Amino acid sequence: MARRYDSEDSKRRILSACVRLFIEKGYRESKMAEIIACADVSTSTFHNIFRSKDGVLEELTEFMFENQFGAAHKIVGKEANPVLLYAVETSIQLTLAELNEHLREIYVEVYTLPRIAEYINQKSSSELSKIFAPYLPGYSESDFYELDIGTAGIMRSYMARPCDKYFTLSKKLERFLTMTLGAYHVPQAEQAEALAYIAKTDIVATSNAVMQELFRALEMKYDFTLSEQQY
Repeated sequence: MARRYDSEDSKRRILSACVRLFIEKGYRESKMAEIIACADVSTSTFHNIFRSKDGVLEELTEFMFENQFGAAHKIVGKEANPVLLYAVETSIQLTLAELNEHLREIYVEVYTLPRIAEYINQKSSSELSKIFAPYLPGYSESDFYELDIGTAGIMRSYMARPCDKYFTLSKKLERFLTMTLGAYHVPQAEQAEALAYIAKTDIVATSNAVMQELFRALEMKYDFTLSEQQY
């Protein structure tokens, strides 16, 4: 039987159930009936808080994207060239999609669903204008928003296409960064510096560490615990 309604507690339990199920089964295979049962809430309570499964994914996306740039900042350091921040943050996203097929599915959904994709474009354009304004003087934030629609499309396509023995992770990261840094008019010397930085970084280990840090932050924010197998 579903518990008595308490908005904050119900929201926490819904988010906890969704994180567990999305990681264990994937976004599409996590059915509403399962989520409601795992969260021990009524259908009406769920819809009062989130309206749909996409609404849960939207809230989780906002949290993850708020924290991803912070994680990249820690890796490159405050004094590093901002282009390196972009290279690390985007490389981590692409790598996370390769580490777990359910994460790949979640990322692809995030870049596909119109409302969530719009949030990403709005959020990213602000960050991109700070990073790339020196290379594109006179560009407004709306200009960077339009550029991000294109580079986010590349990101989604590269996430959706799994790596293989020909299209390796290192080649995927190199291709992505060459195209996107070129779109932002980053000089060749700085592009080469960013590519060299990523090439010498153990990006798989780094991405795993970032994923664990993000999951711990989720646990703290929403007051639940994931098992070690789910990390």
